[in-house]
Parts: sequence; C-alpha cells; structure tokens
Amino acid sequence: VQLQASGGGLVQAGGSLRLSCAASGRTFSGYAMGWFRQAPGKEREFVAAISMSGGTTRYTDSVKGRFTISRDNAKNTVYLQLNSLESEDTAVYYCAARRNSFTVVAVLYEYWGQGTQVTVSS
Repeated sequence: VQLQASGGGLVQAGGSLRLSCAASGRTFSGYAMGWFRQAPGKEREFVAAISMSGGTTRYTDSVKGRFTISRDNAKNTVYLQLNSLESEDTAVYYCAARRNSFTVVAVLYEYWGQGTQVTVSS
C-alpha cells in the first residue's frame, strides 16, 4: 500500500484543517488506518484510528471532541478533520495502514505516508 498525505498548512489557533491520506496499491477496505503526529524533539504519538469499515474509531484524549477521523473506501481515502486547533497540535502528521484491526501502537502499522506539516500559530 502506498499512502500520500496532504492538507497540512499554517493556521491560527482556533482554526481548522482537513487532512487527507490517499491509498493505492492494495484493497483499501482491508486495512485499518491511523493518524500519528510528531512534534519537534518529541516521539511520534498516536492521534486517531479507524477500523476497516469505518464503524469504530479511537482518539487520543487530547484531541477528543476536536478531531474527527473518517474514511471513504470508495475513494481509497482516510481523512482527519482538525477543529479548534491549538499550538500544541503543531506537528508533522502521518497516516498509516495496517491489515485488519487497528491499534494505537505505531510500530504495528505496516505502511506509512510521507507526512504533512501542520503549524498552528497562537
């Protein structure tokens, strides 16, 4: 699976962005998807994940109520809607794919996109 993330940018605190991750190469619906982020000087951390069907999602506590993960299996794309952005959300955001069930553990994902930069100015 090849993953291409896009949609990052510079936004003011309180603003919104929508990240997209387009997949190609294999049957997209057979993969759970996750979003992770890595801020400068910090380790990569889990943000959100979604099951193969899209029926189950999970979020890290700091983004609950602000971020929404979704997927469109017909378009081979997973999305991450970022609302009420805070300066602490500044990071490179990565999408990842894993066959079957999702997990919050980054090393268990098999495929990774190249990352897209999100910068929130206060």
